[in-house]
Amino acid sequence: MPSDSPLPAEAWLNALSSLPDMGPARLRALLSDRQPEQAWRACLQGKPLPEVEAVVGGRLLTLTAAWAKAAGQLSVSELWSQLVKQGVQVMGREHSEYPSCLRDDPDPPLVLFAQGDFQALAPAPRVAIVGTRRCTRYGSEVAYELGRTLTTAGVSVVSGLALGIDAAAHAGAMAVKGEGQPPVAVVATGLDVIYPKTNGALWRQIAERGLLVSECPLGTTPAPWRFPARNRIIAGLADAVVVVESHEKGGSLYTVDAAIERQRPVFAVPGPIRSPASSGTNRLLADGAIPLCQVSDLLEQLEGADLFVNEPAPSPVRALLPPQHQQVLEAMGWEPVSLNTLADRCGLSPVDLSAALSALVRSGWVTTQRGFYERMSNTT
Repeated sequence: MPSDSPLPAEAWLNALSSLPDMGPARLRALLSDRQPEQAWRACLQGKPLPEVEAVVGGRLLTLTAAWAKAAGQLSVSELWSQLVKQGVQVMGREHSEYPSCLRDDPDPPLVLFAQGDFQALAPAPRVAIVGTRRCTRYGSEVAYELGRTLTTAGVSVVSGLALGIDAAAHAGAMAVKGEGQPPVAVVATGLDVIYPKTNGALWRQIAERGLLVSECPLGTTPAPWRFPARNRIIAGLADAVVVVESHEKGGSLYTVDAAIERQRPVFAVPGPIRSPASSGTNRLLADGAIPLCQVSDLLEQLEGADLFVNEPAPSPVRALLPPQHQQVLEAMGWEPVSLNTLADRCGLSPVDLSAALSALVRSGWVTTQRGFYERMSNTT
């Protein structure tokens, strides 16, 4: 039934999402055969709905009463005004800005809240970079390099803005000035609830130069169940998923499961076999994930899928170095190595190796400590 309300459907979706204990499955039940405004009025009237009972079981009467009470106290128009004032866009599945890749998703978010640069949702390849919050320096450096190199190449980096790998990938994306593709951060709280607070500066940068996305209304605080639910959106938005580091039972494996369900390719970065932070990624490789040892492998996969609207920009990093310097970096990998080990791996003369290492240390590509050399994030 058409609505004669002056408010858009998104205002009613926002109000429904703001009701207590409302989650994706309950919202889907409410909207199964009614428009958002009709669903709101049904909640306001306190009608027990059989579609909701199928989802919540014995909690039906309790939830119905809680929704009726909350709906009677909330002003749909005031809630909508708050969103407008804060520059938050609300998108139902019929909204013109709603991501096309999510319309046919097996579990699409019925409402999305977004803030920032919507160019991040323009036709262009998107890659999810995910991993453990308890990452190693190796993982952080790799995630940062991936974020920056992909962004420069015209790929939008998607992640969850959590501690560890997520934050490193987004920091790498934010390090690109000018022409890079804006990143997308899919968060599990309201867009006005920064979590974790230590990522506050990065959160604000992405709100200005990338895009923040959530299916949670303003004011939503973190809850454990919201993070796996959020991960399906990360997988749905991405054309490929990269796991940089994951423990054996890491939360990023929820994103992997969602990616497999959506037939997205899954890449994993090989890690040291003694590192607990790489136990999950190494297991993924054993189970058939695509090894990611250099960014060009991923870019070739995206090009092969014809996802670039324009030609991808060339990878900006190693091509700027002399061949011997590139050779040393390749031999070094991402673990601390001794001079003797490095000499055995790269085959350079002692004089050439020492000269290359000195230059790489001076330019910030390599650090040295206690007789070991370790590779740092690439710099352009």
